[in-house]
Amino acid sequence: MQRDIELWKNPQGLTEDERLIVKRNLGFFVTADSLAANNIVLGTYRHITAPECRQYLLRQAFEEAIHTHAYQYIVESLGLNEAEIFNAYHEIKSIRDKDEFLIPFIEVLTDPAFKTGTMDADQQLLKSLIVFSCIMEGLFFYVGFVQILAMGRQNKMTGASEQYQYILRDESMHCNFGIDLVNTVKMENPHLWTPEFREEIRVLMKKGVDLEYAYAEDTMPRGVLGLNAPMFKEYLRFIANRRCQQIGIDPLFDKADNPFPWMAEMIDLKKEKNFFETRVIEYQTGGALSWD
Repeated sequence: MQRDIELWKNPQGLTEDERLIVKRNLGFFVTADSLAANNIVLGTYRHITAPECRQYLLRQAFEEAIHTHAYQYIVESLGLNEAEIFNAYHEIKSIRDKDEFLIPFIEVLTDPAFKTGTMDADQQLLKSLIVFSCIMEGLFFYVGFVQILAMGRQNKMTGASEQYQYILRDESMHCNFGIDLVNTVKMENPHLWTPEFREEIRVLMKKGVDLEYAYAEDTMPRGVLGLNAPMFKEYLRFIANRRCQQIGIDPLFDKADNPFPWMAEMIDLKKEKNFFETRVIEYQTGGALSWD
């Protein structure tokens, strides 16, 4: 984080719009990953009994904890006002709206009285799984990822950007696991997949796109980093169409293209570094050589 700290402390280092993006991102991500962890540990884990899925959910909960720790590390390194960042989900409307959209789906699964086994309960479980895999992990993080990784591509906030790259890799895996889980539940229980249920999912996906676009407008009142909010309208529609297709629902939007093709290579993360310029790192630790 050393270069990031120097850049952040330099009054000419970043524009106000760029600083806003960093703070808003940390404010949303730090609470969102905590919500995700609660949902996994207190909700999903109880209702998914396949042992191999449970093993993966434990790993996923651990990764969410690492992500929250990474955001905390960035906040502390930059010397940001922690109260401002961690209370953003109360005080910033675009963040609060996203969290409030998710909370009812968490409360369904974390309610100790909730039991599967009826048509209604099973549909509620499936709906919550779809909201978390396709909307939360598969849509709500993507404006933030594009913004921070775009900074890294312009050689700004490179330390934070690298951490976000690892987090994006994990979130892509979480999203893919969630979609596999949803499709398996559908295959085992085809009676749940009624036309009315599919229509409910389409409405939720559209609502998710609207909420994430409102967040893009809030974090980018003006164009910044060669990005602007209207570009994200197209991007979010492209992603929502892809999520719908992955779970067997017709695309929601006509002709939505990806305005950020470079994001694909970020997701297919290949960490190759020039050995002479940087410390070669993997996810866990840097290597250490002993010449004794």
